[in-house]
Amino acid sequence: MAAPIVIPDTASVRKAVSLINAIDTGRFSRLLSRILQKLHLKADSTFTEEEEEKLQAAFSVEKQDLHLVLETITFILEQAVYHNLKPSILKQQLEHSNMDHDKVEVFSTTWAAAGPETVEKFRQRMLSPHKLETVGWQLNLQMAQSTQAKQKSPQAILELGVSNEDSKNLEKVFVEFSHEELFEFYNKLESIQTQLDSLT
Repeated sequence: MAAPIVIPDTASVRKAVSLINAIDTGRFSRLLSRILQKLHLKADSTFTEEEEEKLQAAFSVEKQDLHLVLETITFILEQAVYHNLKPSILKQQLEHSNMDHDKVEVFSTTWAAAGPETVEKFRQRMLSPHKLETVGWQLNLQMAQSTQAKQKSPQAILELGVSNEDSKNLEKVFVEFSHEELFEFYNKLESIQTQLDSLT
């Protein structure tokens, strides 16, 4: 089976490659390593605005050109992760895109060293950005007005502690149920549990 083409031949990629070719190889190596380290963190941007300004000055490029370079490198690495490319295949494709030999070498050796770990980080990343950590509950009993003193309206309140994969903070979500709503919710959980059991 032929290897997937991960670097499309488009005008923006050609421009990005020519900009990459103009970057000092040592600086390019550090840039690539930094992008690869943060690749699996969806919410974090790789560089702060201040760092981007320094990169613009170091590479002597305009802001939009810097963004094109960063986005193209990120795209190529994400494709390499997605297809779990061997360094030799990535190297071939980079050479085909007319990237300079020294940049291709930096790309393929960096990918050979850090690629497997990066692929593993992506595998371990949760499918959903939120994860239920804690569940608490309380029961409220509302009494009706004095004219209908015998009427009671029980309310269950669930407190769900939800974490975000990119943040260590626990967000609390409160959900209020009437008796009927809680019963319906319970039945849905039962059917989810049944489906999960059938898969294991």
